[in-house]
Amino acid sequence: MRDAFHEDLDKISDQLVTMTTMVATALERATAALLEGDRTVAESVIAADDDIDTLRREIDDLAVDLLARQQPVATDLRMVVTAMHMSSDIERMGDLARHIAKVARMAAPNLAVPDDMRPIIAEMAAVGQRLVKATGDAISSKDVYAAVEIGRIDDAMDELHKKVFTTLLDNWQHGMEAGVNATLLSRYYERFGDHAVAVADRIVYLVTGRYGNPDEGLSRDAH
Repeated sequence: MRDAFHEDLDKISDQLVTMTTMVATALERATAALLEGDRTVAESVIAADDDIDTLRREIDDLAVDLLARQQPVATDLRMVVTAMHMSSDIERMGDLARHIAKVARMAAPNLAVPDDMRPIIAEMAAVGQRLVKATGDAISSKDVYAAVEIGRIDDAMDELHKKVFTTLLDNWQHGMEAGVNATLLSRYYERFGDHAVAVADRIVYLVTGRYGNPDEGLSRDAH
């Protein structure tokens, strides 16, 4: 019975990693649609978000079933409950990729952002890819130090978010619509990073039983 329980826990972990892979693809394709003005790609990202939502429901259903049947305690209980929170955050990352695709679709075949904003958006997307890959790796390894690194990567996203607003305030000459698009897109990428950090915080909690700096009372050998 316990072997089957831990197999289900491993399945949940694997499904969470699969979700991060799906989200990474969604962000990559949404950004491509945005920077290339490709309505077809944008629509495919929007449609594919249903698959991410479906996998989130499967994870949550399995987690609820485990809670009901196995009544886990200690670390096992933290794993089940934390998995439900992580699936929600990862789903939100997918939703944000869908929002980016919707901006791209609305503007297509034109581009939603002007040329001088494109490098910043492309860099935000690259940081987003680093974040979601690091998130999947941290879930798989249950490594609190890998989780903490996600926050450091997100610092770069926050700086780019500030750079967008600096650009908007520095003699912006591209009109209101382009300004609104830039503001929305920057916020979507920034929130994408915030949800990755939320997952990282939950991984720290899963391993240590508390939130905060893993160096406080936890050595690398402890996990």
